[in-house]
Amino acid sequence: MSENQVYEKVMNCVNTIRLKTDFKPRVAITLGSGLGDYADQIEIKCEVPYSEIPGFPVSTVPGHDGRFIFGYVGDVPVVCMKGRVHYYEGYDISDVVLPARVMKMLGAEILFLTNAAGGINYNFAAGDLMLINDHISVFAPNPLIGPNITEFGERFTDMTTVYNKDLRKIIKETALENKIPLKEGVYCQLTGPSFESPAEIKMLRTLGVDAVGMSTVVEAIVANHMGMKICGISCISNLAAGMQAEPLSHEDVQKAADTTGPMFKKLVTECIKKF
Repeated sequence: MSENQVYEKVMNCVNTIRLKTDFKPRVAITLGSGLGDYADQIEIKCEVPYSEIPGFPVSTVPGHDGRFIFGYVGDVPVVCMKGRVHYYEGYDISDVVLPARVMKMLGAEILFLTNAAGGINYNFAAGDLMLINDHISVFAPNPLIGPNITEFGERFTDMTTVYNKDLRKIIKETALENKIPLKEGVYCQLTGPSFESPAEIKMLRTLGVDAVGMSTVVEAIVANHMGMKICGISCISNLAAGMQAEPLSHEDVQKAADTTGPMFKKLVTECIKKF
């Protein structure tokens, strides 16, 4: 897809949404597994199903709904992405990151990313929450490859501090105030949909990775390119391959994420009120 086609597709989505609502969000939230019912925390003003936005990618994964929710968390105007698409679903990488770009063009200044992830750090356990302080991308294509879209950002984007220090400080302080245990570490995105092999997990641990999943990094890259402030939290839904006797399954990931959901939702809500 050419530079102009990508930009036009994003703006067509923005314009379609603007025909339905003039709500301007300040914080954009991408919901991962375990936060599917987070909309219950939002004073909803408008909902826009992805299916009503021409050309918008729709998730095929169980546990991922498909709609934008506009409203308030406390006094903060938010747009919540209920359900995301993944590269492994067969979408072009420009479509995978399209929602993040759309939310920025709708007015969002902050992107709050969440996901379910496999724990690689031996000090982690299923049910832990991990604040992302940096990331590594393995095998997933960089979404900025190709002609630069100058309307979105500059050609060469600095990645020194993708996950905003001030937002990370707020999250850590909020977790402490609410007695919510919070780990911190490096997240790695692989392509999926197969879970990683034990040898791949050993490789990632050697590289300094603490948690691994199939999303988030490519979204963070384009949000950083567009000048958004970014933060992210992973729900450690299982220990990665080779760290336990049982084989991995999506059902177990979903179950563990759902169990941690209430604590996860409280942390996200209380943080957003301070952003």
